[in-house]
Amino acid sequence: MICVTKENFDLLQICRSGQCFRMTKEEDGTFSLIAGSRYLALEQRGSQCIFHCEEAEFEDFWKAYFDLENDYGAYISRIDEEDAYLKDAAKFGAGIRILRQDLWEMIATFLISQQNHITRIRRCIHNICERYGEEKVNGKGETYYTFPTPAALAGLPEDALMACNLGYRSKYVVRSAKSIVSGEVDLDRIRLLPYREARTELLRLYGVGEKVADCICLFALHHLQAFPVDTHIKQAFAKHYQEGFPHDLYEGYQGVVQQYIFYYELFM
Repeated sequence: MICVTKENFDLLQICRSGQCFRMTKEEDGTFSLIAGSRYLALEQRGSQCIFHCEEAEFEDFWKAYFDLENDYGAYISRIDEEDAYLKDAAKFGAGIRILRQDLWEMIATFLISQQNHITRIRRCIHNICERYGEEKVNGKGETYYTFPTPAALAGLPEDALMACNLGYRSKYVVRSAKSIVSGEVDLDRIRLLPYREARTELLRLYGVGEKVADCICLFALHHLQAFPVDTHIKQAFAKHYQEGFPHDLYEGYQGVVQQYIFYYELFM
């Protein structure tokens, strides 16, 4: 068990922020999280968070996963004083952090997310993990399922994942898995590329458009300059930034600002 006291770190906000769909708030107020093949139980009391894992696992994986060494207060403090909307949005979602998630998992997740809502995305991901992932048991003796590898999905018919409620997105996920397994798209290479080049490579995957590519770049590759634009962001721009959003003011961490706007539009 590891106790961490950290400002600008809120498990509920992260859980609801639309970047991670295998994090769940339990009935007792604690949280559970499955990342790839790992399971983590967490709880939070004020600014103190308890990670139910060994210190070595926390240091080797979870610290980076939650971006705990980054100073999000510094990002918030640099928001334009005259931008009342963005300052309110950042205050409202100040506990959000950009997670460092698995690249393949984010590719499949955001292919599924297209024209979809959070509850249904969660259900779709649960279904494909249960059917094609590896069964494991957590420290409480409960069964959970890993996220299926590209190899586990690449041999399927293109419509196979319709049975998991993916609908037309089934072919996107299966074709992308095939491209990765065949070597047509090299994930190891993409992990090493700068933002613009990584984005271009991701756009080669079937079904990946600009918004999905930016989501993958932000939530898997941690390219904080990625700024996904969905309907919520478009609505905010139409109301508050008719002359254009000042991206240059937030060079290098536009994705953090995007999350504040997205969360504010979603829940305020």
